[in-house]
Amino acid sequence: MKEYTEKHAKAGLKVKLPKIECFRNQFKGYEVVIEAPEFTSICPRTGLPDFGKITVRYMPKKLCVELKSFKLYINAYRNLGIFQENIVNRILKDLVAACRPKCMEVVGEFNPRGGITTKVVARWPK
Repeated sequence: MKEYTEKHAKAGLKVKLPKIECFRNQFKGYEVVIEAPEFTSICPRTGLPDFGKITVRYMPKKLCVELKSFKLYINAYRNLGIFQENIVNRILKDLVAACRPKCMEVVGEFNPRGGITTKVVARWPK
């Protein structure tokens, strides 16, 4: 198998994904937890599928994430070649850009591959 390249490292980061829509928040001081337990993507090097669970926790400021648009956004990863670390960080970046929360955490818990599990956590603000 060939070595990892810069192309592998950046795979999936610039691909256009469905827009994450939001709606006006009506309350203060609460947390929203969104789980996508059947997340799938593709390893950009091997072409093998990755399976896992994505959990988003955030405190809304002015906007809340609209769940149907988030589902369409998450499902767009299904055939996308992208590393697990990049998945979690890209989801965080895209969600923060869409709804500008007080704070947010995205956790990716990926199923074992070759006997190794991966858990990636990204937070905003950094």
